[in-house]
Amino acid sequence: MARAVPAVGRALDILELFLDRPALSAPDITERLGLPRTTVHELLTTLVDRAYLVPAGGTPTRYRLGMRTFQLGSAFAERLDLAQEAQDVAQKVAADCDETVHVAVLDGTHVVYIAKVDSTHPVRMVSAVGRRLPAHCTGVGKMLLSGLSPEALDALFPRDRELPGMTPNSITSPSRLRAHLAEVREHELAYDHCESNESVHCVTAPIYDHGGGMIAAMSISVPTMRWDDERKREWSELVRKGAAALSQRLGHRPGPVSSAS
Repeated sequence: MARAVPAVGRALDILELFLDRPALSAPDITERLGLPRTTVHELLTTLVDRAYLVPAGGTPTRYRLGMRTFQLGSAFAERLDLAQEAQDVAQKVAADCDETVHVAVLDGTHVVYIAKVDSTHPVRMVSAVGRRLPAHCTGVGKMLLSGLSPEALDALFPRDRELPGMTPNSITSPSRLRAHLAEVREHELAYDHCESNESVHCVTAPIYDHGGGMIAAMSISVPTMRWDDERKREWSELVRKGAAALSQRLGHRPGPVSSAS
């Protein structure tokens, strides 16, 4: 079996220090990694020569990420296929819960499903990739709406216009929707309690890209016969982890996670 190359690993360790800090000096790097000064000097010289780092001035000299790291990151982002990445992660989440898992994006006042994995149960949610549903009636939609600015939300849902419902449980009041979205933002979880389908509950978590923007949402959908408080807690934690895993694939670096209610 091939072995890892220590020098390459140390160079990558240096680069990864800059994920949290805009600039570092050679003494900073030496202290943080516990490497010999001569080793750090040689590695920095190589990284500067290859444009992965650039000197940023100061005494002692400080370094920051160079153009080559930007080019690699841009190439990675351009080649990302959100739908394929979403399908891969949804498969793993569905394997853990054996319930239907969706990933959706916002399209105006609606959501569009870009990935779906069915449960193996005989009773399951009927849906399809490409289907559009009113955002305010779904867990994925409410999660995505919670990431909009007040101005963007007002443009989609005027405060003086009642919203169409899909079931008796759907939110149709503009003021109630805004109050509900505030709770979603606080807890970073959204629930659909039979609001788009009278026989289905959903729990949803946000998906972020490398810039920190919410670009999609992941849900676990469960028929009412298999939904209870214990499952709600279990699936809430699982969908959080799944959404975080997909966000990580998209280059997002998470901060502190709010606790669920």
